[in-house]
Amino acid sequence: MEQGLVPLIAANAAFVGSHFVMSHPLRTPLVNMLGAGGFQVAYTIVSAVTLAWVYFAYTSAPAGDLPGSGEIGWVVATVLTLPATVLLSGSLFGNPALPTPQAETQARAQPKGVFKVTRHPMMWGIGLWALSHIILFANWRSVVTAFAMGVLALVGAKLQDAKKEGLMGEAWAEWEAKTSYAPRLGKLASAGAVAWGLGIVLFLGLSWLHIRAGGIPAGVWLWIY
Repeated sequence: MEQGLVPLIAANAAFVGSHFVMSHPLRTPLVNMLGAGGFQVAYTIVSAVTLAWVYFAYTSAPAGDLPGSGEIGWVVATVLTLPATVLLSGSLFGNPALPTPQAETQARAQPKGVFKVTRHPMMWGIGLWALSHIILFANWRSVVTAFAMGVLALVGAKLQDAKKEGLMGEAWAEWEAKTSYAPRLGKLASAGAVAWGLGIVLFLGLSWLHIRAGGIPAGVWLWIY
């Protein structure tokens, strides 16, 4: 791994670490100090600044080209990315993990759609996306950043369970009993028409933007572009 990647590693560590620290051990003292609204502003600023650092460190880091995993790697990455976008799309509807007034009611309801797959569809969507980029093994900067985002998503999901147990008590315990942390991808077919429709549109759109942003065809565009 090249020395020029050190700033990128530092940026990713700052982005992931600040999320974990502000979401868990420092959350209560910061809310007590700043108020709920002030905490959200501080959290947003720190997240935006560290994410910008990741972006600029990524674009300035040497590619550090790796051998790649060939066409089979692209096939596996494509197969992983579609369920990732379906999970991400479905997570936007009826998600008790989101801070809404309906969260407790949603947690006590029977899981449906992507929540039959996992109670953390958004996090696993990001995790599968990260895994797809690691599998491609194209360059160090992509591997480093994808690994960091995967850790943030999947470790963050585990930590979120503990936090939600404290905030929602019995309602979240009920939700945990009815759902799974690990994705049961065999149930993805029951995610519903909305999740699948939006997921396919997102999959096609993001993989098309991959060509425009990075000059690299991805997804189905790799074979038809």
